[in-house]
Amino acid sequence: MAVSTKRLTGLSVLAMFAGASPAFAHHVMGGKLPETFMQGLLSGLGHPVIGLDHFGAIVGVGILAAIAGRSVGLVLVFSVALMAGVGVHLAKVDIPVSELLVGLSTLAIGALVIVRRSIGPAIAAALFAIAGLLHGYALGESIVGAEASPLIAYLLGLLVIQTLIGVAAFALASRVGAWRPVGLTVAGLLVVLLGGVSAAMAAGALV
Repeated sequence: MAVSTKRLTGLSVLAMFAGASPAFAHHVMGGKLPETFMQGLLSGLGHPVIGLDHFGAIVGVGILAAIAGRSVGLVLVFSVALMAGVGVHLAKVDIPVSELLVGLSTLAIGALVIVRRSIGPAIAAALFAIAGLLHGYALGESIVGAEASPLIAYLLGLLVIQTLIGVAAFALASRVGAWRPVGLTVAGLLVVLLGGVSAAMAAGALV
């Protein structure tokens, strides 16, 4: 029981850790464009951690993959799609109301965690790819105009930290034992809250 409680706590903390203001999610370097490899790396490592909506989404993706009993490889679908989303932004392709869509996608992921509905691999991969693309597009704003070295470092850091978070969520969700229903509900509610707040703030900015 003690071990299960620790795992439950860890799962909840993963979702709650994203409680930082979404305004900081795209400004790891204090609003400045990364100029060196190290700055780019730190920026990439920091974005999914301090970004309320981004962190909640990747935690939810890891949990959903565990609920479905699928391979942790589904987490990589989200990560790779996120990289593609950054590329779309760098290519100057416009995705209207992207911040609102990011919040709504996070909310949807959290809702699926709450209902604990197992989804097929094809549907899961499609959902994660769409969500990853949207989140990557939003994160790409902070790196537009950067030189090649910090840009590559940013993408590397983003891919590494994001995958680690998703894999950690997958592992915890797979091992919460008797506390699994309670733990998943709490985590899902937190992800929904994070997505809802983000979507509400984005919608308010459009008014």
